[in-house]
Amino acid sequence: MGKLHTQGTPGTAPVGGGRELYYVELPGPDGTAAPTVVFEAGMAATRSFWALVQPRVARWARAVAYDRAGLGRSAPDPGPRTVDHLAADLNALLDHLGPGPFVLVAHSGGGPVVRVAAAARPERVAGLVLVDTTDEACDLLFNRTFRRAERVAQRASAVLARVGLLGFAFRKQVRAFPPDVLAEIRAEAFTPAAMRTRGRELTALVAATTAFRERPPVLPADIPVTSISGMRADSGMPRAFRLAATESHRFRADRSAHGRWVPAHESGHNVVVTEPGLIADEVRLLLERCRGGSAPV
Repeated sequence: MGKLHTQGTPGTAPVGGGRELYYVELPGPDGTAAPTVVFEAGMAATRSFWALVQPRVARWARAVAYDRAGLGRSAPDPGPRTVDHLAADLNALLDHLGPGPFVLVAHSGGGPVVRVAAAARPERVAGLVLVDTTDEACDLLFNRTFRRAERVAQRASAVLARVGLLGFAFRKQVRAFPPDVLAEIRAEAFTPAAMRTRGRELTALVAATTAFRERPPVLPADIPVTSISGMRADSGMPRAFRLAATESHRFRADRSAHGRWVPAHESGHNVVVTEPGLIADEVRLLLERCRGGSAPV
């Protein structure tokens, strides 16, 4: 028998229209009553970017990471690339995984996706952990200069992918991953196809957060929400934006009667790589107090 992959065993979930989403699963401890934890990656990121967090969480609960359509090993979706559509795919994955309950963990642009999915089916959501997520409460998201910088970054990423240099540009950010995961990131994450999907996701994210300013997804107040903020400015988040984003994360946690805001002092935006243990510990704490289950300490 070969060595188990860092992120566990693979599977596919039907999501309609003949499409399937690819996921990887670690089963958690025998006999656990804890909710299943499902990880939603940031914009254009694959399941692999959770590889430092998922195995830690699997010490307490079943842990699943997946690829959105058009990323990693999930086939492209010819349909509309809206956040509502992405959330519907996530809910179809949850249908496949079982009745729940579920804890949904999201990074960056994955935040709006899990919020919409949870608002659509709140009865099976035991809690959310939002890791430096995109939030409409951050006014600087709608600044013209910021939006222009996003478009420039998207064009630059597409060019670097076409000439085979995008992975080189991100080599420092991914070197912490174990060899089996790193090989998959290099093969899947920095391709022209992935950057085309990124462009579609960026458009969807802008549209969704703009709409959320008037009509945000509504979650029951008793669903626990933990919001984690990277505290360091970096190339993706200069200081002014970092401060505004952090305030939006505090705001989101305050919408929950059981909200919790957590600073990641050693991290910029990429908390999933720089402080995976902190994220895992916050998932454990939420599992201990959320609806529908408990986790061993």
